[in-house]
Amino acid sequence: MASKGNLTLKSCNGKEFIVEEKVAVMSTTIKNMVDVDDSFAQGVIPIIGVDGKILAKLIEYCKEHAEADEDEEVKSEEYLKKFDEKFVDELNLNDLYDLLKASNYLEITKLLNLLCQKVASMIKGKKPEEIRRIFNIKNDFTPEEEEEINRQNPWAF
Repeated sequence: MASKGNLTLKSCNGKEFIVEEKVAVMSTTIKNMVDVDDSFAQGVIPIIGVDGKILAKLIEYCKEHAEADEDEEVKSEEYLKKFDEKFVDELNLNDLYDLLKASNYLEITKLLNLLCQKVASMIKGKKPEEIRRIFNIKNDFTPEEEEEINRQNPWAF
């Protein structure tokens, strides 16, 4: 059981993380759970669908930002910008996808926006074939369907 001021988060694969409440409640989902049912603050909060590796990355992100929110003199906007850039640049595609899903599920808006910006930058200026290759997406259009889409949406190509 977590001590006062801490919450215990449990991933779907059973890994437990004891984190400061200020870090955990950067997630709107967790904040709402704790606000509505005080028993969550006393016990273990299950984080369904998020494995330990991804939960650890979420906590890393939230910890940096929670500390910056608390003490703006220690961590400037420039520091956080560099942290965010490094954080997303070190992600492989699978982790990026899993973090996107988890940050959406847990409603960690700053992180979700950051990850969406990363995906947008990955596809900006790319042709559909390049995007399919980057994200390993199978083209399920027939040549005729693809030609019709190109004809109807010339602005996109």
